[in-house]
Amino acid sequence: MLRSMNDLDNCTISATDGAIGHVTDFYFDDERWVIRYLVVDTGSWLASRKVLISPVAIGNPDWTEKILPILITMAQVKNSPDIDTEKPVSRQHEIRYLGYYRYPPYWNGSGLWGAGAYPNMSMYGYDGFVSTSPSEKKKLEQINAQAEAARHQDDDPHLRSCKAIIGYRIQAADGDIGHVQGLLVDEETWAIRYLIVDTSNWWIGHLVLIAPQWMQDISWSDATVSVHLIRQAVKDAPPYDSAVQLNREQEVDIFKHYGHPGYWDDEVKRESAISRH
Repeated sequence: MLRSMNDLDNCTISATDGAIGHVTDFYFDDERWVIRYLVVDTGSWLASRKVLISPVAIGNPDWTEKILPILITMAQVKNSPDIDTEKPVSRQHEIRYLGYYRYPPYWNGSGLWGAGAYPNMSMYGYDGFVSTSPSEKKKLEQINAQAEAARHQDDDPHLRSCKAIIGYRIQAADGDIGHVQGLLVDEETWAIRYLIVDTSNWWIGHLVLIAPQWMQDISWSDATVSVHLIRQAVKDAPPYDSAVQLNREQEVDIFKHYGHPGYWDDEVKRESAISRH
């Protein structure tokens, strides 16, 4: 099911032994367009320290109460690596964070989450330390973490704030078509499936959906998203009603209108390729 970013915003994050705070933002990977971290304000509990929570840790959400349970303890969150969320998150920060929680790196593999399409799938079979003592296992983990950090220390993690992109202008091949009003996120994969675009500042229009696959370029300095579409195609596109849950039939109509294959077909092919290796 697809969720508006507004549904996710301000959700309470509940550890296994108590609430740790509420969601204030999200970091997404602007290459795969997947939310990699939730930014959580811990309030008075940790002196308003902001921490990152990976979707890997999230259990079954309670959307009625807006609660996202996580499979970690308050102590783990408290002792997690301190990351300044007001500054860009480096790959080294990510490696330290993922190493602390013993999560596999999502950038190793062709799936949305490394070895698979879903965040929890990346944990299966990750241990890899068979028939070793606890001390040997810890030593091997440290060696692997150091090697991983050295390999990726100069990587650009391509992490961007979801809230920062709200308001960006959308530029078609032949002119402006509107601005980003919101995002639709797949609650299972945490992939950003659509930008919700408000066309009313171009004509007395409506909301339309633009998929990340149709983007040509993003200028972060100019706050502009360029897309491989023409204005008339956008004007004639099926309107989006935020009050109605988007279903697969409607998604098929949107992709068919623009003449593009659905993202679901691409992911089935990708998962099939992964399973063969």
